[in-house]
Amino acid sequence: MRIAFIVFFIIVSLLALLLPFTTEFERPEAGQIRVEGLPPVPKLGVYDELPDFSQYTDVQQKKSEFFGYLLPLIEAENLRILHMRAKLFEIEENYKANMISDADRAQLAQMVGYYEVDPSLPAEEQFALLKRRVDIVPEMMVLVQAANESAWGTSRFAQQGLNLFGQWCYREGCGIIPAQRPEDQIYEVAKFDSVNQSVRSYMRNINTHPPYADLRLLRERKRLRDQELRAIELVEGLGSYSERGDEYIDELQAMIRVNRPIVNAVKQSQEQTAN
Repeated sequence: MRIAFIVFFIIVSLLALLLPFTTEFERPEAGQIRVEGLPPVPKLGVYDELPDFSQYTDVQQKKSEFFGYLLPLIEAENLRILHMRAKLFEIEENYKANMISDADRAQLAQMVGYYEVDPSLPAEEQFALLKRRVDIVPEMMVLVQAANESAWGTSRFAQQGLNLFGQWCYREGCGIIPAQRPEDQIYEVAKFDSVNQSVRSYMRNINTHPPYADLRLLRERKRLRDQELRAIELVEGLGSYSERGDEYIDELQAMIRVNRPIVNAVKQSQEQTAN
């Protein structure tokens, strides 16, 4: 039973790893994990074009438009992750009670592959790693990184590749070649089919890549203490995101402090419009 369980994980995970870096955007309603007790993930449609944020001469208005454009995408992706996280805890309880179903195994294997967990690990270790990785990224952290990395949505990579986070890829033709890339390097700045895909890829990057393990550990400790996941604290784990290291972290924290009132105003406006 245990051997068959592991073999099943290995097969599904290998198939996941063979997928290309950029694929057609997975719409929320397609294969969506849903859990009772959580709001449904909104069906936003595909954001396949960035507005021209350079048209705004008023800084406050430019920031409001940028944040207003991205917030629904970030909120929807975080809600999708929360559904998956709740399902993960549900599957773990079924596993402990020896009541795990074939559907549970399939969904667990999907998570193991997507979040790059070693399928040969004992099930208990897989659950522990997944609980550390299947979790939200605070919206303020996503917003200020997007603003910082994309020059408020005006950079070449944002406009041409819908890449708001400076993410790289390593397959020829997968993105845009930077003008000043060293001759001995092969990376490209990833090109996405939609901004939705860019946001999802960024969150997966934060939740899986080894350089951000400290961020995930900090987030997990806060979860265990039932503390709020605050962006200004979690960005401490982003030292490897930029060559500037601590300077980059300080800059993000300053951006969070300055822009939080603007984001709160945008959120309030969107909530009033929705009601």
